[in-house]
Amino acid sequence: MLKSEAARGPGGRVLLLDSVTKLSPEDAGAIVVTGSHGGTSAGEFALAVRLALVVFNDAGVGKDRAGIAALDMLQAKGVAAAAAAHTSARIGDAQDMWEKGVLSHVNALAAGLGLAPGAAVQAALRRLIGA
Repeated sequence: MLKSEAARGPGGRVLLLDSVTKLSPEDAGAIVVTGSHGGTSAGEFALAVRLALVVFNDAGVGKDRAGIAALDMLQAKGVAAAAAAHTSARIGDAQDMWEKGVLSHVNALAAGLGLAPGAAVQAALRRLIGA
């Protein structure tokens, strides 16, 4: 899957991308669920297109929190970001993240939108957009 729209509501639209590298300018303002890890390299791609929110896979978090480093980086740039547990959804598979992902980490901006660890990705994002 290159890119698909999973949901749309009064509060926005949710796009699924297996890889954050597939972001494009027309995705600006969207909520993106990506199968990509949440490392800094993935965060750079997310910064290139102004998103409302991006959800990564935590990739097991890793040494020095490398698998979720983008959450702090994006927070500093004013972008809401979260990660789903690698034990809940396959890395690299946005559809699995959408259907089975469970949030494991959120930055302060995402928490301000009502996202919290332990929430199902799909339910939290549907609630956020009013779908």
